[in-house]
Amino acid sequence: MSTAAKPEYAVDQIALKSSQGAPTQAVFDREDKFGAHNYKPIPVALARGEGVFVWDVEGKRYYDFLSAYSAVSQGHCHPRIVQALTDQAKTLALTSRAFYSNVLGEYEEFVTKLFGYDKVLPMNTGNEGGETACKIARQWGYKVKKIPENQAKIIFAEGNYWGGTLAAISISSEPSAFKGFGPYMRGFDAIPYNDTAALEKALQDPNVCAFFVEPIQGEAGVVVPDEGYLTKVRELCTKYNVLFIADEVQTGLARTGKMLCIDHEGVRPDMVILGKALSGGFYPVSAILANDPVMLCLERGTHGSTYGGNPLGCKVAMTALQVLIDEKLAENADRMGKKLRASLADLPKDVVSVVRGKGLLNAIVINPKYDAWEVCLRLRNNGLLAKSTHGDIIRFAPPLTITEEQMDECLRIIKGTIMSFAQGL
Repeated sequence: MSTAAKPEYAVDQIALKSSQGAPTQAVFDREDKFGAHNYKPIPVALARGEGVFVWDVEGKRYYDFLSAYSAVSQGHCHPRIVQALTDQAKTLALTSRAFYSNVLGEYEEFVTKLFGYDKVLPMNTGNEGGETACKIARQWGYKVKKIPENQAKIIFAEGNYWGGTLAAISISSEPSAFKGFGPYMRGFDAIPYNDTAALEKALQDPNVCAFFVEPIQGEAGVVVPDEGYLTKVRELCTKYNVLFIADEVQTGLARTGKMLCIDHEGVRPDMVILGKALSGGFYPVSAILANDPVMLCLERGTHGSTYGGNPLGCKVAMTALQVLIDEKLAENADRMGKKLRASLADLPKDVVSVVRGKGLLNAIVINPKYDAWEVCLRLRNNGLLAKSTHGDIIRFAPPLTITEEQMDECLRIIKGTIMSFAQGL
């Protein structure tokens, strides 16, 4: 039971002065005092962003090599998206789905024609997108595949990450994500990633309604499957009458050098989940794409979201997608990604044991005798921001707008930083 004093609902406005221009440590201390401690950020206090750059509260400039986990693919504060956001915000921001709006249908037609699906279900976060896809898959399982009620199963790949809700953590392989949060969701099973023999065995269960998989596992450390894996997934899901759900929240929208990562193998999932860069980092927007035989299993009144499909989010998403197309950001991601991996391939194996990725979704694996967190801190000191995961992996995922000249400078920073460790400096 809380022992906090009853609030007076009046706060001294002097105490709420902006942190703009505040010393870095003051920003850290304020978050630590008033915020939950569920994140461990790289110690840098950011105050401004533009394109591939961010600036801290003291004015130092950095290259952003995380892009808000690929949400800022179009670059920070892209002027066209800013304009779309401000224009619509001054006109109509939210109606809820209790009423029609003049923007939602426009967005639905735009996004379904762009990706070639009959229907879209708009939501807000990528996590909501995953939850919604699971609900649709279960409905399809009961209505179409005729799975006995409450017996539907969804298969996931080990190492998956699609959010922090109870459903998402129920199938996580990471103890820090699920330990202490049980009991867990029923009807979820996991198999090894990139293992089609294990997948075929799992799909033989007649109660399986879907296989939910990331084309490249992002949070797991940019784990790229064997060529042909997604093609085989499509074949097996078709063979066993199981829905193929592609989680493209992080891998989609030009990040890997194609509009969708599945496009590298030309496969067509039954459902595609989009998020992150769908709004260019301005506003939470996610979407689930499917054709009528799947999507229409979800009947009116069975799923909803107050903010899902709001006019503001729809206008932002259409502009964010158009920016990807007009600026040929998939093509740039492909070129710059190849340049990055080729350049990093000659780093000392004593420090960097693996370089992997596709497009501008990349990672390096740091030799266990070094600390990847310390590498990230030194990269920060040298003007580039990246984040480690799983203790020994550092992701490199800059905005897709990065130029060749900027990439050259970033490669000098990365390689110089790594060499400082190799030389014991």
